[in-house]
Amino acid sequence: MSATLILGLQWGDEGKGKIVDVLSKDADLVCRFQGGHNAGHTLKVDNEKKVLHLIPSGILHPSTVCVIGNGVVLSLSSLLTEIENLEKSGINFKDRFFISQNCSLILESHIAIDVARDIQEGIGTTGRGIGDRPSQGVRGRHRRREHTSVRARRRF
Repeated sequence: MSATLILGLQWGDEGKGKIVDVLSKDADLVCRFQGGHNAGHTLKVDNEKKVLHLIPSGILHPSTVCVIGNGVVLSLSSLLTEIENLEKSGINFKDRFFISQNCSLILESHIAIDVARDIQEGIGTTGRGIGDRPSQGVRGRHRRREHTSVRARRRF
């Protein structure tokens, strides 16, 4: 069994999503292991635009199983919106999309702190809580999926 790793080594658009999309048509499993919904991948499939922020681009291939791993900083509202948009275009998630129970969640408080720090320090965040969420883990004040009372509205 072989594995292929696509790893970005710089900030910005490196085309990772497009590379993963090309390679995932022959893959059994595609995992996203870090990052958040601050960036995204735009792909064209059958002349239809698909925008992905959290979900691995392997989801566009019906036989590929997709996993969101521990290192992903997860916004549940963004994830649900992304899933709904993809399902409207005929993408099936049943039995092929999984989320680690150890993902860190972005809460409204992370977004507020991120925005406030950006105003105060001028650090140039996206204002989506991505910057503050990892620092909460370093400071030992974080929430993971298994520690919350948030119940998923969807079942895969």
